[in-house]
Amino acid sequence: MIGETGNPVTITGLGCNVPERVLSNDELAQFVDTSDEWIRERTGIRQRHMASKEEALSDVSLPAARRALEQAGSDGSDIDLLIVATVTPDMAFPSTAAILADRLGCTHAAAYDLAAGCTGFVYALAQGYGMVAAGLSKRALVVGGDLLSRILDWDDRSTLVLFGDGAGAVVLEAAPEQGFLGFELGADGAGGENLWLPGSGSRLFDDAERYVKMNGREVFKFATRVLVQSAEDIMERCGVTIDDVDVYVPHQANVRIIDHATKKLGVPSEKVVVNVDRYGNTSSGSIPLALADGVADGRIKPGALVLMTGMGAGLTWGSALMRWTT
Repeated sequence: MIGETGNPVTITGLGCNVPERVLSNDELAQFVDTSDEWIRERTGIRQRHMASKEEALSDVSLPAARRALEQAGSDGSDIDLLIVATVTPDMAFPSTAAILADRLGCTHAAAYDLAAGCTGFVYALAQGYGMVAAGLSKRALVVGGDLLSRILDWDDRSTLVLFGDGAGAVVLEAAPEQGFLGFELGADGAGGENLWLPGSGSRLFDDAERYVKMNGREVFKFATRVLVQSAEDIMERCGVTIDDVDVYVPHQANVRIIDHATKKLGVPSEKVVVNVDRYGNTSSGSIPLALADGVADGRIKPGALVLMTGMGAGLTWGSALMRWTT
């Protein structure tokens, strides 16, 4: 699915949060046969944040949502739509979005969770945009976050070293000038078994452990292909080239995937936001955390053309192109 936007909608507030605990590569070596050198060479990751046993996704997401609302000059009562993109909700139901809506005082908001793996935040942006642009929502809060530490096999080196916990949130509302220029979304369910969580739903699996299972080789091939293709498709549709893009914000899967995509696209390294070294792969929290870093270091500023591209379980992919106005 690919499309250009209609009525002007933009991001007016951005906030992020990660758990306090930082887990280094050396600490992971206590659980599996690995080392700091091995992890850095293959992934670019040197540390990640991990939630405590007492923290659920809503706890980690709440400060991010409050910061986004504060930046937007809003409070919970102003929000009439709340979407949480995640594959690790507090529980199957009630939704984490409904829990957050209650804690934020969003007394008039529709609230639901969205599951699209690491692409979830881009999917949720597109849905939030569509509701605001159509006039069905005046002000939407979109949260992307995951506590992947909850669903990892701590004896599986191939997945344990990759992931971390974190969340980000944005406020979307109508604007006098267009923020979002277009979205490109897609999915390939035939590749679902390459990155999945068997035993987590109504499908019966014999002896399911309910841990993330990943075919790393196939996911790498998928990621390097769709990150480039999705970005090229949305730029072509919107009539821009990679030279027009001021900042590229890819999903922070691992540095090898990011490097491959940026070289194929021809993006200079100074235009690429990379923070996977500090956070690991935070799934739905990945892109908003990277957006916050891009704002903090001055690369994402009013007028900047920002390209976001994600890919993840599903298998899914998605890109958003926007003129930053905040």
